[in-house]
Parts: sequence; structure tokens; C-alpha cells
Amino acid sequence: MNDAEFNALADATLARLEAALEAAVDAGADFDFELAPGGILEVEFDDGGKIVVNRHGVAREIWVAARSGGFHFRAEDGVWKDTRDGVELFERLGALIATHGGAPVRLR
Repeated sequence: MNDAEFNALADATLARLEAALEAAVDAGADFDFELAPGGILEVEFDDGGKIVVNRHGVAREIWVAARSGGFHFRAEDGVWKDTRDGVELFERLGALIATHGGAPVRLR
């Protein structure tokens, strides 16, 4: 995958993630989020916790930073998978948000 392909895929994934977060908030999830210029998505919680999602062009990965640690996701067959355990990006984010927010969140 070249840089242009990575950036297009990362942009599409972040836009999809933004829509999924908006749907979760509309359904009653309790968090705020913002997709900032440059492809940095921040999810903030009432307890001061934060999850940051951003693209890492050099590694061609999407990185997630949360209180519980850092996670790296690489695109494989159109799916962003954790480089350590293969968990899909949206599944991992749903679990991380549920941990911070105290309620289950399903992102799709």
C-alpha cells in the first residue's frame, strides 16, 4: 500500500468511526468526541479520561492511546486489526469506550 492508498483508507476509516461515535451518542452513550484536522480523533469522558485515535503514516497504521495502553492497527484484507492480538479496530474501541463510560458501546 502506498502513501495515497493508506491516507485514503485511514480517512475513510476515521470518517466511519466519527459516524459510529455520533450514532452511539445519539443512542445515549455518555462521551464527547471531536475529529480534528490532520486525522486526530479524541474521545473524552466525564471522569477526565480520554482516548486518542490517529493515523501513523510512516508505519501505515492507526494508533489508539487509552488509559489502558496503546494499540496499533494495520489494514489486512480491508479490516484494521490490532498488530498484537488481531482484534478489529471498532471492536477494540467499543470495549475501551465501555470501560471509560461504564456502559456497553457497539461501534459499526
